[in-house]
Amino acid sequence: MARPHAASIVEDAWHRRVDSFLRGRGWGTRVLGHTGYGSQEFVRVLGRVLLTRRPEDHPRADAGAGGSELRRADDERRGWRAFITAPAMNVPVTVTIGDRVVETSSDRSGYIDVRIPDPGLPAGWHEVTLAAVGAESIEASVVIVGADEKIGLISDIDDTVISTSLPRPMIAAWNTFVKSENARHVVPGMATMYRALLEEHPGAPMVYVSTGAWNTAPTLTRFLRRHGYPAGPLLLTDWGPTNTGWFRSGQDHKMSCLHRLANEFPDIRWVLIGDDGQHDPKIYGEFSDQRPDRVAAVAIRELTPQEQVLSHGIPVSLEEFEPLRKRQEVPVCRAGDGYGLRPQVEHVLEVLAEADDQLANDGTGEAVIEP
Repeated sequence: MARPHAASIVEDAWHRRVDSFLRGRGWGTRVLGHTGYGSQEFVRVLGRVLLTRRPEDHPRADAGAGGSELRRADDERRGWRAFITAPAMNVPVTVTIGDRVVETSSDRSGYIDVRIPDPGLPAGWHEVTLAAVGAESIEASVVIVGADEKIGLISDIDDTVISTSLPRPMIAAWNTFVKSENARHVVPGMATMYRALLEEHPGAPMVYVSTGAWNTAPTLTRFLRRHGYPAGPLLLTDWGPTNTGWFRSGQDHKMSCLHRLANEFPDIRWVLIGDDGQHDPKIYGEFSDQRPDRVAAVAIRELTPQEQVLSHGIPVSLEEFEPLRKRQEVPVCRAGDGYGLRPQVEHVLEVLAEADDQLANDGTGEAVIEP
């Protein structure tokens, strides 16, 4: 095995020192659950184990009358608080699904990411139990996708569903660490489009893929719920060092997620939804070239010139500087918001359904949609 990168060695040493210091001061473990997903063949359970103070060390208001006040306080908190965390490394964790118990452990950054075969769960939403030594057990949601589903949605987050002005460093830092959650803006029409597409395809999976840090998952979940976005797993990343370098590649993370979902759900064709502020058109285009049979359509939200400047410093899309691509087999829809994208995507899916019906009836040829 190759020697780990110096970045991961330094980070692991720092985490061990922090772990030892905090546990020496009486801190214990706390388990967080993230939304997972699966099928009849597997379930992917996601979560994290953190170090936290004992409840008696930071008393809070009663959960009764003060519960709403606590929730409002959570909603109003600044983003930087989400990044002040202490991961609990290599902590044994048990995952309970019905009567079945699976043992795993948190990784070097405290994350839980376990794939369990044959979960025995019907299609729909379910709760699994996560428990760690010294921590209260918690419930984590998982969505099981039905075997007959043929369409799914994969959506970017930054500048696709939420206007963040990423990734300009100073603006990104201000939006992420300083501004209140409620000060962030929703992209018009996107939630409406997602709900409409899922009404036409009930049971279709909705997955959010972003280069954002896992620390922001609770914030993003609250934002999506507040603005009427459909519930679904968030596939985020860890901004810290890896075994191969000081920083993770956001593009590699997105491409890896796309290929993993395509492999896990081989019968589903995905609608890939993103924006032209950064690399979504390139990533989605390359994936469509590699696996056109797994993509129903690509939907790109076009940023305004002002948003383009905030995103990468110039008033035009970075696509203008990309080499010309060959004609794609996959339809590409473009508009400035969800209201403009919705009729285009709905039309593509209607044509796709008609082609599939014709193919099923006569059993000849291939279902082809003109881009």
